[in-house]
Amino acid sequence: MSDQSVRFELKIPVQQGSANAIDLLAERCELSRQQIKLAMSKGAVWIQKGKRTQRLRRATKTLAPGEVLSIHYDKRLLDQIPAEPQLLHDFGVYSVWFKPAGMLAQGTEWGDHCSLLRVSERAFAKPRQSFLVQRLDREAFGLMIIAHQQKAAAQLSTLFQQRKIEKHYEIQVDGDVKWQKLTVNSPLDGKHAVSHFEKRAYDAEQNRTQLAVSIETGRMHQIRRHCASIG
Repeated sequence: MSDQSVRFELKIPVQQGSANAIDLLAERCELSRQQIKLAMSKGAVWIQKGKRTQRLRRATKTLAPGEVLSIHYDKRLLDQIPAEPQLLHDFGVYSVWFKPAGMLAQGTEWGDHCSLLRVSERAFAKPRQSFLVQRLDREAFGLMIIAHQQKAAAQLSTLFQQRKIEKHYEIQVDGDVKWQKLTVNSPLDGKHAVSHFEKRAYDAEQNRTQLAVSIETGRMHQIRRHCASIG
């Protein structure tokens, strides 16, 4: 199983009687136990109980009838080495990080070991829980706050919603925009969305314009989509 192209998904309903997670997976797929354990540690294995689905990292977890065990295995992704975000401040219940471009803020069903959220859990002498309170696209770099308690996560989320913590962005676009300031309030996915753009500088050599952006709402890929809508 050394082929870099190995990629598959597998769902296993747990039948009558108790079952061990790693035993079930070893019976149903061609991965070795070591490969399965590695996939678990990197967030590619999940357990579903009713409407609740969560990552499963403990190989010896005993499962109950009615639960569904699943693995989303992509060797290429699991072999990736996480980028190194910079811890700027540690306040205990939350921390402030610089996320580099190319790093995911949170994981996907295929794994989370390369995400800022997972890296932040393992960055301290004593591992902490981590909760996402804001989002930043993979391609973007900048500051992110990670909460380490549910209460802190709720309080920080409220501060973002009340705009008591402001988010400012800088982007580059091709060409020389002809306006100095522009507000876009086109709905996205049927929901209200507002973005404010301000021209900072134009680089004639590269034919690119630097824009400052602030948003009143946080729709999926809002800045990118609003920017594309105005050409």
